[in-house]
Amino acid sequence: MKDSPILLGPEQSPQSSDRITPNASPIRIDRLIRSKRRTLALQIDAGGRLTVRAPLRLPRAEIERFVQSRAGWIRRHQQRSLAAQPPEHHYQAGERFLYLGEEYPLAIVDAVRPALELREGQFRLSRAALPRAEQLFTRWYRNQARQVFAHRADFHARRVGEHFDRLRVSSARTRWGSCSSRRTLSFTWRLVMAPPAAIDYVIIHELAHLQVHAHSHSFWGLVEAWLPEWKTAADWLKENGYRLAI
Repeated sequence: MKDSPILLGPEQSPQSSDRITPNASPIRIDRLIRSKRRTLALQIDAGGRLTVRAPLRLPRAEIERFVQSRAGWIRRHQQRSLAAQPPEHHYQAGERFLYLGEEYPLAIVDAVRPALELREGQFRLSRAALPRAEQLFTRWYRNQARQVFAHRADFHARRVGEHFDRLRVSSARTRWGSCSSRRTLSFTWRLVMAPPAAIDYVIIHELAHLQVHAHSHSFWGLVEAWLPEWKTAADWLKENGYRLAI
């Protein structure tokens, strides 16, 4: 399951607000990919860069016209992408870190064992461990992820009558979860920052893939049957996924 980029296809008619205004500078195409496809599509990545996917023989002038006709849409989503950048942490007292959807402030203390812990509503980091703060947070999140994901995956697998053979915690940056043909479920440790409902949704999503590989109507019907409130959790990830980072 990927944290997908923003896509627009030609079947979506441009609104009046999407058209280029007379005094606006033209939209720049950062990457043009031609392939054996019949339609044009626009893709905006997390950094606001624009990729255009186009048929092999379509003239460049026609591609440019299509892009400029979507100028308003492109600019809006580029602005949103640039605004939704991962948080930068400096590991200073008072900074807040996500865990299971809640934010906890960081306290720098003179001595603590282990060097990083979550206790009494705050992360406590040993002053002597400050040079290793990012490494310690990553390790702490990974350890918590193993426990949380294993517990929730076992619970949901039993509940829906599915089974998996192995659970793996990954370091993926653009994929919340995945499953393999060997029935291995993989989830990025970053997901443990999300609310439990969002974690449950990703787990259900991958359990459903054990039965139906493609994102077909039958797949989404299975997800709906197993987790009726999945859309709320999916929307949370779309809107807040960029925050799940250190």
